[in-house]
Amino acid sequence: MTMTPHSPGQRSTQARTVLVNARLFDPASGLDQIGGVLIADGKIADLGSHVGADSCGNAEIIDCGGKMLAPGLIDMMVSTGEPGYEHRETLASASRAAAAGGVTTIVCMPNTDPVIDDVALVDFILRRARDTALVHAHPMAAMTKGLLGEEMAEIGLLREAGAIAFTNGKTSLANARVMRNVLAYAKDFDALIVHHLEDPHLAQDGVMNEGEIATRLGLRGITPAAETIMLERDLRLVELTGARYHAGQISCRASLELIGAAKARGLPVTAAVSINHLTLNENDIGSYRTFFKMRPPLRAEEDRLAMVEGVASGTIDVIVSAHDPRGAEGKRRPFAEAADGAVGLETLLAAALRLYHNGEVDLATLLKALTANPAKLLGLASGQLIKGAPADLVLVDLAAPWVVEPERLCSKSKNTPFDGARLEGRVLLTLVAGRTVYNYADQQQAA
Repeated sequence: MTMTPHSPGQRSTQARTVLVNARLFDPASGLDQIGGVLIADGKIADLGSHVGADSCGNAEIIDCGGKMLAPGLIDMMVSTGEPGYEHRETLASASRAAAAGGVTTIVCMPNTDPVIDDVALVDFILRRARDTALVHAHPMAAMTKGLLGEEMAEIGLLREAGAIAFTNGKTSLANARVMRNVLAYAKDFDALIVHHLEDPHLAQDGVMNEGEIATRLGLRGITPAAETIMLERDLRLVELTGARYHAGQISCRASLELIGAAKARGLPVTAAVSINHLTLNENDIGSYRTFFKMRPPLRAEEDRLAMVEGVASGTIDVIVSAHDPRGAEGKRRPFAEAADGAVGLETLLAAALRLYHNGEVDLATLLKALTANPAKLLGLASGQLIKGAPADLVLVDLAAPWVVEPERLCSKSKNTPFDGARLEGRVLLTLVAGRTVYNYADQQQAA
C-alpha cells in the first residue's frame, strides 16, 4: 500500500523547477547519467539527458554543476522527543537536521511521553509534522501499550490512523506469547513489525560490548548473544505467523548469519544496521567517552566488518541513523550512568559515504539501503528517480570534505559520536515535494 506523505507535500507550490547539469543517480533503477529533472506540482514530471534549461519553458532553473542528484534519504529510526522531551528535540528541529543531512523522510519512534500507543497521539504527530516539519514525518506506533510488553496495542486502529509501522521502542518484547500475538495480529493488517533485539536479562546492567576492552575499562559488558537469542526466537515466531518482520538494528556477525539463513528459507524478514555500527567500534569508547554509549553497544571490529559485508551483499536491507538526542544532563555523567544514544541525522549520509570512498560498498548498493529499500518496506512512493514520484531529492558533492562541528548541528542536542570527524560528501541542496528545504550556499552566507 502506498502511503501519502502528511507534511511538506501538502504545502507544495504549482511552480515548475528544473534542475540541470546533474549526475542523475537512481539506485533503484540503475540510472546514472548526466541530465536534468523537471519538477511540477511537487512531483518529478520528466527526467533524463534531454531535460535542459532550454527545454522546459517558464521554470525556475537550478544548475547542479555536475554534482550527484539522487532520491532523498529515508531514515527509519528517529527519536524526536516530541511530545514530552522537547528539550532534547522537536519535530521542527529534527526536520531541520534531517534536511541538512539530505534526509527527506523520517520515521518517528514511539518512545515519547506519553508513548505513541493511541490513535489521538498518532494524529498529534501527523498534525505537528504537517505544521512544523520541513520533511515528511511518519509515526511508528507502539506495538504494546506503554511499551511495557504486557498488553498488545490496537494495531489495526493505529494503522488506520496513519502509523507506518510498529515497534516496542528501545526495549525488546521479552514475552514470547505476547510477541506471537503481535505478529499474528499484524499479519492480518500487513503491518510491519520493527523489533529492538536485546534479551533484557542477559543485557541487564551492561553498558558496552562484552570482551577484553570492557574488562580493561572495568565496565559491565553485554554479550552479542543477548541480541542473537532474541533474534532466533523472533524468527521462529515469524515462521509460525508469516508476519512481516524487520530487525530494527543488528550489530554482530551471528545476527547477520541468522538473517541470511531466514531469507534463504523465504521468511518475510529484513534487517537494518545503524551508521554507528558500520563506521565505529568498541575501541572508539577510548577513555569512557559517553557519546559512544548506545544500544546495541558498539561491537568489536570483526563485527563492524561483518555489518559492512552485510550491506555490500544486500543481506542487510536498510541503514538508519538511530538518531537519539540526549542533553548534557544525560551524557555528562560517569560512563556506566550515562544515557544511551547519539544524534545522527546530519551525519548519516556523509558517514555512510566512508564505505564508498574506502571501496567497501559500491555507491548504488549503499544508497539503495538509504532510499529505495526503506521506501519499499514502508510502502512509500519516494526513494526513486522516476516520472510521477515525489520530488524528494538531494544534491550531493561526493568529494567535498568537511569537519563535524557539534555547535553547528541543527539538532537541539549535540551528542554526536562524530565530533571533530573528517567526512567526505557534502549535501548541497535538499528538496521535499519540489520545495527547497535546505541550501548549503544559503547557510554559508548566513554564517
